[in-house]
Amino acid sequence: MTTKNQFGPKGWTPDLLGSLAGKTYVITGANSGAGFQASRILLTKGAKVVMLNRNQVKSDDAINRLKQEFGKKADISFIQSDLAQLASVRSAAEAVLQNVSNIDALICNGAIAQIATQEFTVDGFESQLGVNHYGHFLLCGLLFNRIEESNGRIVVVASEGYKMGLKSIQFEDMNWNKNYHPNKTYCHSKLAQMMFAYQLQNKITAENKKVEVYVCHPGASNTSLINDKVSLLTRASWKVMIKLGLVQTAEQGAFPEVMCATEKNLKQRAYYGPSGRWNWVGPVDECELKPFALESNVLNKLWLLSEKETSFKWSF
Repeated sequence: MTTKNQFGPKGWTPDLLGSLAGKTYVITGANSGAGFQASRILLTKGAKVVMLNRNQVKSDDAINRLKQEFGKKADISFIQSDLAQLASVRSAAEAVLQNVSNIDALICNGAIAQIATQEFTVDGFESQLGVNHYGHFLLCGLLFNRIEESNGRIVVVASEGYKMGLKSIQFEDMNWNKNYHPNKTYCHSKLAQMMFAYQLQNKITAENKKVEVYVCHPGASNTSLINDKVSLLTRASWKVMIKLGLVQTAEQGAFPEVMCATEKNLKQRAYYGPSGRWNWVGPVDECELKPFALESNVLNKLWLLSEKETSFKWSF
């Protein structure tokens, strides 16, 4: 179910973008997939893009490709950041604060998905929760004041998977030691990301801060998210979906996060992305937001736990 499309039958597309000259966008996981395509779109409009990626070689290659396309003057750079290591996130945030004077939007795009066998981050978190939620929770907190100084935005790239798992947070076993399941655990991490975003909205409103927070999803997009850490069955199923045309391009998957980083007159208490068949593909606009993602007691409990686990207390 979707609302009436506010952008017309084609939904939001980059054709609606004006000049972004003088704007700066920080994107996690931007050396491939939707993050790379979001960087491309923003660069076409004259923006400055700072990639926060784990892999130096892949990042250098991504920057070279973008400079070949847009010229050597394209304002694209890279800061190393591994969302699976809180120490790395802290170092990256320090580098951003030293080198980036303005953040018009921080796009929390980086993610891992459907890891076949339970893995842990160096800080002891279930890997999908650690990367997708805790890493971004800390990064947003460390950069929040700079974003506010810029009257900027935080964009959380969630997933339709949020409504395919437990529909709440498994506080009694956050690492899923008793019931690990590649897909359900991934869904758990994406629901946590969404709940963080909506609770952050609550806190910003209460403290009268200037940062806007938006939540979106990329639909079913042909990116590198389904990789060799995913089960053979899932990889095979994904290939079949691609061949059947049930999956859109990585570029199309980038549209929602670019829209949320740039478009005016969006609702914050909302959820944006492809609004066509099963919300996998189709025109980008507002999608149905399930009420369980907004349960206040769960939002608050998750926030407090996240502060404890990341050893970072937000100050507003």
